[in-house]
Amino acid sequence: MSDRVEEQEAPTAGAKSWWQRLTGGLKRTSGTISTAITDLVAKRLLDEAMLEEIEDLLIRADLGASVAARITGTLAKGRYHKEIAADEVKRVLAEEVEKILAPVAKPLAIGGGKPFVILVIGVNGSGKTTTIGKLAARFAREGRKVVLAAGDTFRAAAIEQLKIWGSRTGAPVIARQQGADSAGLAFEALTAAKEQNADVLMVDTAGRLQNKAALMEELEKIVRVMKKVDPTAPHAVLLVLDATVGQNALSQVEVFQKVAGVTGLAMTKLDGTARGGILVAIAQKFSLPVHFIGVGEGVDDLAPFSAKDFARAIAGVES
Repeated sequence: MSDRVEEQEAPTAGAKSWWQRLTGGLKRTSGTISTAITDLVAKRLLDEAMLEEIEDLLIRADLGASVAARITGTLAKGRYHKEIAADEVKRVLAEEVEKILAPVAKPLAIGGGKPFVILVIGVNGSGKTTTIGKLAARFAREGRKVVLAAGDTFRAAAIEQLKIWGSRTGAPVIARQQGADSAGLAFEALTAAKEQNADVLMVDTAGRLQNKAALMEELEKIVRVMKKVDPTAPHAVLLVLDATVGQNALSQVEVFQKVAGVTGLAMTKLDGTARGGILVAIAQKFSLPVHFIGVGEGVDDLAPFSAKDFARAIAGVES
């Protein structure tokens, strides 16, 4: 699924609350987990067989083996060979997931550079360009001057998509023709953003598979070239992950972290999959800050990450 221009996106007045959007987006994940838990605990005592079934369920939901073992270990304490209600299992699930996510739920702090340079990276179709557009709208509402760099020079559609977001959010877009050198474009964009006294520069990049050496080398070159303009740039390296890829997201984080020094994550498309648990596995393994999550296509469906809200939504616990 490729990035695409979503013409219907615009700030919406009177939109649903973030909790409603979050629970709605994660309904497939929470529904799968909730239904299975209810079936598992019905008229049974908590024994080793039930714990193994719950552990298998959580692993299938992409929370990861270590997280699943942690949750079932907590469940077993003081409850072994006793009846247990589905709501209690979900409560323990929510509490343990929140404990894992709380240390990584960190806002993206803008500061320490003028402009503050955000390099946005990820594989094809993860939603980088759309995420940049949504963040540009957010930063503009906060009164920040934003410049966008169309560093995905492989696809004409990506350049045009960023230009649409630029006109929509009032952010100037630095772009070249398709096929231009992306590192040179990044150099030009940072120079222009400095001249324009911008607060934030967001640099789009071509979607690249983490196993393609040449593309990863190009990413390293972009970072190297920007440092010629500002030795401290980029100030943030935001990896955009598509929740629908499940376990493959773990390898993406690992490789991009080595190549580009990922400083934070944004996870998109949590509304399109029953695999939202992968974010928990990523937090457990890498401890990277999670800045934003997206649970829909609207501009308001990308929001700062809240560990408590996400944990309760994924477990199907009412706010």
